[in-house]
Amino acid sequence: MKFFSATTYKKIALLLLAVPSSPVTGFVTTLRRQASQFSAISSSSSAATSASSSALSAEACNIGIFGGGTVGGGIVEIIESKREKFEQMTGKSLHVKKICVRDLNKPRDFNVPEGCTVTTDYDDILNDDSLDIIVEVMGGTTKAKDVVSAALQKGRNVVTANKALIAAFMPEIEKLLTDINASRDENVEFRYEAAVCGGIPIIRSLQSDFVGDEISMISGIINGCTNFMLTAMDAEGKSYDEALDEASKLGYAEEDPTLDVGGFDARSKLKILMRLAYGIDVDEEEISCRGITELSKLDFQYAKMMGGSIKLIGVAKAVSPGKVAAFVSPAYVTSGDSLYAVSGATNAVEVISKNLQATTLIGQGAGRYPTANSCINDIVALAKGDKTPLPFNPPAKDVQFVNNYESNFFIRLKYRDGLGITRQCGEVCEKYGVSIHSILQNPITKRDDAAFVLITDKVPLSSVKKFCAEIEGFDWCRGPTFFMPVLREDWETAMVP
Repeated sequence: MKFFSATTYKKIALLLLAVPSSPVTGFVTTLRRQASQFSAISSSSSAATSASSSALSAEACNIGIFGGGTVGGGIVEIIESKREKFEQMTGKSLHVKKICVRDLNKPRDFNVPEGCTVTTDYDDILNDDSLDIIVEVMGGTTKAKDVVSAALQKGRNVVTANKALIAAFMPEIEKLLTDINASRDENVEFRYEAAVCGGIPIIRSLQSDFVGDEISMISGIINGCTNFMLTAMDAEGKSYDEALDEASKLGYAEEDPTLDVGGFDARSKLKILMRLAYGIDVDEEEISCRGITELSKLDFQYAKMMGGSIKLIGVAKAVSPGKVAAFVSPAYVTSGDSLYAVSGATNAVEVISKNLQATTLIGQGAGRYPTANSCINDIVALAKGDKTPLPFNPPAKDVQFVNNYESNFFIRLKYRDGLGITRQCGEVCEKYGVSIHSILQNPITKRDDAAFVLITDKVPLSSVKKFCAEIEGFDWCRGPTFFMPVLREDWETAMVP
């Protein structure tokens, strides 16, 4: 039998494979079979050749990671499990080449990639010219600042999840980037999506989605530990101590929970968001910050009487042209607010703006994979060659920070029952210009340990502080007063029926 060349078989195959099966000569039958076999072999060979060609042509993108803990391990796992996908997206083969850790003998809960070096020496990463991207997820500020600065100075693109680093050294990092890029043809990139709210893409959104807009307010649940605790206190009636104990057991609270429950973690994040939204860099100490340690079951009971709940909120808002105020505080949230239903360790940020009105982003704010996911997004963008806008947005020259703001306030007072208490409260309110909107009180069951709540009209924070300080001086007042802002001005009508 005559055999044709591979090229001829391929041409004949295209014709014969389309012919319906019918009684044909032995020659044609054999030819059809050989054509089919050749077609299958050819397809398989082409696919293998294509895959081989892709593997050979993919440029390496080498990554060095400072930190082999929770987030660092998550980054490694995602890169290894999505290697082919990332190669298709970027045209590069992502490879974790080196990981710097504190203790080489500490067991790791992830597989170290083949060919990856684990070291304790920072210079093993910083002096490796083959690395394209440096990832900092080791935490802290001093050492993290050193490695980030050194990496940028060596022309490496940097990804970090370190909010404390950025909040503390934002101006220095910005100046360093400006100086470095002034002498380079191609800018060094600094990305930090994971630094605020873990898996929520709020950084990228503020960098690029509101450039033609005017933001009037940012408000958010930006600490997962405290939101978990407040959800337990509200929905399950748990005390503060019970809620903190549960948060600790589940890993939401640190061994020392002060940064979370004191509101300081949220304040660091709010500072970063303020720079992106309003172009101002504020000393963290200037931002009014109150945590959740003063809250009690009683406060949730009164919040429910009003038809809402209590959340730890970070807020930055334009209070007048050219002036921005900010605070972190427990706040009364109505049932109609987008933040009301955000429960557990979930984070949420709402941006109110002129063009888009209300934009809300909700998602997991912490944990291995949510935080690692945001780092991966930055890594892949860098591998693709995407250029970020200015990492912190240009500083505003005509915006001033003010550490006072106006709101309706919820003020809870505990007292020993007696005559003249309401009159004295009214006199102190008048003295400091605090107008009372309404008074809430449950039936008194213990004369020595009673309580009531004042809801004020819109008044300055400074006036509320003066009112509370003077009230605490009366002998009938039992312990510190508790106050919190009401988040929405339309709180009376913004409720779900």
